[in-house]
Amino acid sequence: MPSLSSTWQSPVSRMKLVAGLLLLLAALLYTLATMMEDRHPAWGYLASFAEAAMVGAIADWFAVTALFRRPLGLPIPHTAIIPRSKTRIGQSLSSFITTHFLATPLVLAKLAELDLAGRLAGWLRHPDNAAAVGRQLTGIAHFGVAALHDERVRDFVQAKVINRVRKFDLSTPLAQALEVLTSQGRHQAMLDELLIRLDSIMQDEQTRTLVADAITSEIRTLRYLGLGRSVGGWSANKFVDGLSALIAEIAADPEHLIRQRFDEHVGEYIDRLRHDPAYALEVERILAQLLEHPATSAYFANLWQELAEWLEQDLASDQSRIGRRIVKLSAGLGDALAADTAMRGWINEQLMAAAPRLLERYRGQIGRYIAERVENWESAELVQQLENSVGKDLQFIRINGTLVGGLVGLVLHALTQMAGG
Repeated sequence: MPSLSSTWQSPVSRMKLVAGLLLLLAALLYTLATMMEDRHPAWGYLASFAEAAMVGAIADWFAVTALFRRPLGLPIPHTAIIPRSKTRIGQSLSSFITTHFLATPLVLAKLAELDLAGRLAGWLRHPDNAAAVGRQLTGIAHFGVAALHDERVRDFVQAKVINRVRKFDLSTPLAQALEVLTSQGRHQAMLDELLIRLDSIMQDEQTRTLVADAITSEIRTLRYLGLGRSVGGWSANKFVDGLSALIAEIAADPEHLIRQRFDEHVGEYIDRLRHDPAYALEVERILAQLLEHPATSAYFANLWQELAEWLEQDLASDQSRIGRRIVKLSAGLGDALAADTAMRGWINEQLMAAAPRLLERYRGQIGRYIAERVENWESAELVQQLENSVGKDLQFIRINGTLVGGLVGLVLHALTQMAGG
């Protein structure tokens, strides 16, 4: 609660004190002049001046007070005008603002004058402003990333992503991707890479041993004759060498039969992806099984956690890479807009085109908000706000009423004396 000293330090309170002291001074002067009136004619003039000054001061005090509250707390009609007329004041204020400030021609003229796109470009080009944008967006991003740690958020997003992927038709994109590969011959390069990897694996000694053991285990007679290891090793070497020779032959011949068969199988696969509904359903079934597999859920959970931790660490850092990137993009956007007259013109045109629709849509809502805000305002708060705004000038009315009333009383007394002459 404000102290008494702080209350009287306000301009309105000081002016109230001055106006009140003038009324008190007029009353004292009237008392004195009335008592001394028989001693000299001048006291009569002072008495008339003081009497009229008191009348003017009290009348203006009543008028000023009646605007905000009931004088002396008495239920006098047509007092406390502002508190009792909040609804009407709110409606009038709403109508005035929407008519004289939010009229479409006025707003459009102001928008055309402002060149908002140019102002935006200049604002973004300033390093401090670009940094401010970066800080704000980084803060928003940091708040959003913090929510990613919540299991409910993660499950919600994961479910939405999986449901979206389920509804996605993979057969057509797969067919298009394979067509691009085959049109550029890259599928043959993939085949070459696959064959090279296969040859490397088969040439490995461990692989040869595995092949030899497999042959020995399948031909049991060799083990009984004691020839399992030697024959198995020899057979594995022959198999591997023959496969390597075949791979080398395929690699050296662009028109090799295996390559042609590979082309045919890829072409058939693309055709089935495009035109065979049953095959498309099979692709969807495989995708659904993949998405429902526990390993997929675990992968998504780990990926989500790692991504959230990395983003949070980066955004919390004073040297955030994301933050620096946002600042750079903001400044770059400002430079680009400043250098591109056509783009600034397009932005201004879009604002001018959108403004009438927005005004028509929200003008009534703004007006209703103003009216409701004034109507719901506490009477004491409304009175205090208005008194703080115009109360000082209203107290001057009381002061002027005191002085003007006194002068009028003085003139009337003088005219009366002259007429009685």
